[in-house]
Amino acid sequence: MSADFETDLKDLAGKLTQVETVMDLDGLRAQVADLEQQASQPNLWDDPEGAQKVTSQLSHRQAELRRVTDLRQRLDDLGVLHELAESEGDPSSRAEAETELTQLTKDVDALEVRTLLSGEYDDRNAVVTIRSEAGGVDAADWAEMLMRMYLRWAERHDYPTDVYDISYAEEAGIRSATFKVTAPYVYGTLSVEQGTHRLVRISPFDNQGRRQTSFAHVEVLPEVEEVDHVEIPEKDIRVDVFRSSGPGGQSVNTTDSAVRLTHLPTGIVVSCQNEKSQLQNKAAAMKVLQAKLLQRKKEEERAELDALKDSGSSWGNQMRSYVLHPYQMVKDLRTEFEVGNPTAVLDGEIDGFLEAGIRWRKQTAA
Repeated sequence: MSADFETDLKDLAGKLTQVETVMDLDGLRAQVADLEQQASQPNLWDDPEGAQKVTSQLSHRQAELRRVTDLRQRLDDLGVLHELAESEGDPSSRAEAETELTQLTKDVDALEVRTLLSGEYDDRNAVVTIRSEAGGVDAADWAEMLMRMYLRWAERHDYPTDVYDISYAEEAGIRSATFKVTAPYVYGTLSVEQGTHRLVRISPFDNQGRRQTSFAHVEVLPEVEEVDHVEIPEKDIRVDVFRSSGPGGQSVNTTDSAVRLTHLPTGIVVSCQNEKSQLQNKAAAMKVLQAKLLQRKKEEERAELDALKDSGSSWGNQMRSYVLHPYQMVKDLRTEFEVGNPTAVLDGEIDGFLEAGIRWRKQTAA
């Protein structure tokens, strides 16, 4: 066991060294020092938006640096713990070392996946939209289950979320929902979730207890930043205001503060009713609209290249199946990654799917 442990520890050290090389720790330290210098300027908050951007970038870069240096320290400490356990013949220390090796391997693997996120927008926040598709009331219920899955995933990682809009279905579930997840590289991470998700189960809405297949679509976009310069002339937008409402049409707001924006040239419609004021809702809806237009622009720029590659839809129409009956399984149709515990997956345990998706995307793009 000692020889195996030492081999595993050596392999893990080599993998962490590769990760450190890709992350360019010297360059990362230089970025942190530069941002710290900017953040220390006495006139920093004369420009609140610029100041917020500097402090946010500083926090993110410091967290990245701390994450990798902490892993290196844990690896060094583990080597010492293992040597002591072997020299003293202490079973409890050996067990502790084995447990830490298992956890450290998972953490290094997760950081390695982060280094694969090198797309233009991968480091941004994510704007996620979920829509019910075929399957009637079951599809609406399924869309709401998916929204909960992603919100629980974000909660597990302490990632803040902001629900922009929910359109409730008449009987149960939702027709659509849009929310933002805030964290470094969360767009690159969640972007592999884009596509159609399929649920097979005994329908709770069928009094004959028949099996039902339902579908929901997940769209993931990067949050638009000021540098993107997505100009939207006012004449191209129709603004409608309405009263916010919750499930069953019960009013949750006594003023017409909810906002719906229609982009007339493209027909894209977004709405927001989460904020208290009409102005706040309009600003939030505008950010979602900008994200959608940015995505549309990038898709148009890639269209010719994609046609030459004959890649079509690289994600495929149906990307994951969740089966609750007659057996229990969740399987990704692209990566073949699967688990036999749908309950845990629907409660937000999707990191395995995310990591497999990111690795699969990197391999198929090579």
